[in-house]
Amino acid sequence: MRSRAIAVSATVLATVLLTGAAAVPAPAAVRAPASLPAAASVPAPANADPVRAAEYWLDEYGIESAWTTTRGAGVRIAIIDTGVGRGPVEFEGAVVGGTDVSGVGSSDGRTPVGAVDANHGSWVASLAAARGTGPGTGMIGVAPEAELLAVSVGFGSSTKVPFSEQIAEAIRWSVDNGADVINLSLTTNSPDWDESWDSAFLYAFENDVVIVVAAGNRGAGTSRVGAPATIPGVLTVAGVDPQGRASLEASTQGITIGVSAPSEDLVGVSADGRLVLWNGTSGAAPIVAGVAALVRAAHPDLDAANVINRIIRTARPWPSATEPPDPDDPDLLYGYGLVDAAAAVSATVPSVSTNPMGSLEDWIRVYRRAQTDPEPAPTVDPEEVAPLPPADAAGRVASPLLPSVETLLYGTLPLMGASATAILVALGVIAAVRRIRLASRTPSR
Repeated sequence: MRSRAIAVSATVLATVLLTGAAAVPAPAAVRAPASLPAAASVPAPANADPVRAAEYWLDEYGIESAWTTTRGAGVRIAIIDTGVGRGPVEFEGAVVGGTDVSGVGSSDGRTPVGAVDANHGSWVASLAAARGTGPGTGMIGVAPEAELLAVSVGFGSSTKVPFSEQIAEAIRWSVDNGADVINLSLTTNSPDWDESWDSAFLYAFENDVVIVVAAGNRGAGTSRVGAPATIPGVLTVAGVDPQGRASLEASTQGITIGVSAPSEDLVGVSADGRLVLWNGTSGAAPIVAGVAALVRAAHPDLDAANVINRIIRTARPWPSATEPPDPDDPDLLYGYGLVDAAAAVSATVPSVSTNPMGSLEDWIRVYRRAQTDPEPAPTVDPEEVAPLPPADAAGRVASPLLPSVETLLYGTLPLMGASATAILVALGVIAAVRRIRLASRTPSR
């Protein structure tokens, strides 16, 4: 089944810039909540860098603790989005490659694509692996030593390539260029997806790549989880507010959710270096993608299925829960719980043999029509075979209830002759008997 109209639906809002510059407008393709807390409302310890202080998830979600083990070195994250800006110092040394699949960006994926949502890819990338501006200062990502691939895609009528084709090509390019983790901070308004995505996502899974996907946002009109968050095997991320409660505007819910991460009051680096606060599961996803990079760096022997398994099995209970998450029964609001980077990196977790988020290969086999394989080419020359002898001529079909020539000659006529002879003999006998009787009754003279 082909997906219906596909468009960006991640809620993005730039309200107050931490640098004091003018606010950045929200992308036209999305809807934003009415208001957000101002940056000044984020408390900062004395003498602390205000940008680092605003990144509350670093401490509260175990990221700083995980850094004592690894900071993601040697792992490559592909950011399939609107492009990663060249200017910000936070990206120096982070972006090691890129491409454009929209037909309107630059060949290295570093020219932001889109009229009003061009900064989106840079915001996403900064949450995953920004380097900061100095020791203890500036925006820093969850995996600040991981490498980034910038893959620019376009949304809307300005692009030259259909959206579904862009995503399929972007995934294949990312895999071919060494991605260990792929981040997709985008969603659609349909649970279905284009068939071209089958082979592209399957290609990533077959090459041991973790794909992290945003769940989407109700505030943007997404009332249910849409593709690619519905594709079996991806790690779908829902969003929570700073108190760890399910976000009412900056997240949607659904049975395919794996874990939850912050999606409100997020810091992001724009393509020109400006800092913003923004909302959406578009930001929750790269936080989890960064955690996946930390796990892959700490456990390079683990395959993608076990990386995902460590993340969901070590998730923390949501605030209202009285018991730990049931590993076999994820919650509709939070999935398996709130991501915990330190536990995902260091906890003892039993290994698995299959992806706990499902199998795309099995889904394709069940729900797509079977593909017809071409006829095999002959491997030897055909051999001449003598023709069969001609078949006997077919006789006329007659009813078995009617006499045939054979039954007349060998059955009926002989039987009639024998019967006639027997009758004549019987009549002669009867006549002789009568004569004898008559003779015996005549008196003698």
